[in-house]
Amino acid sequence: MTAAPELVTAVRSAKQYLTYVASGPFRYAVAEALALPESYFTALRDDMLVKRNLLAAGLEEAGFQVFRPSGTYFVTTDIRPLGETDGFAFRRALPERAGVVAVPNAVFCDHREEGAPFVRFAFCKRTGVLEEAVRRLKGVGGA
Repeated sequence: MTAAPELVTAVRSAKQYLTYVASGPFRYAVAEALALPESYFTALRDDMLVKRNLLAAGLEEAGFQVFRPSGTYFVTTDIRPLGETDGFAFRRALPERAGVVAVPNAVFCDHREEGAPFVRFAFCKRTGVLEEAVRRLKGVGGA
């Protein structure tokens, strides 16, 4: 989109909230999912807990302060124990440093400085991908 800066900002803000909203076609999929047996959801929950714990433990071992989630598939971390304070700069350098990506939490904050030292990692991945990420992240914190 090309527009005046204030219009671009407004569109980007609206898009951020629309990206994660279930659109009409997905509502039919949700209705179908509600008909699945309880065992499906139990297995999904158990799988996600294993993956969360794998990633969280690896991040802790790499030197991050980790906040283990209870209801999302993102692990939020504090990068200050690694000697870092800027989540945007850290996230930009991380692919080259470790071949892993993160999202700076400041993008979700009204006051970006409050979210500056935090980044999050997704654990809704295959176990092998998470194991490789954990291996790569070990060098980031000097561990």
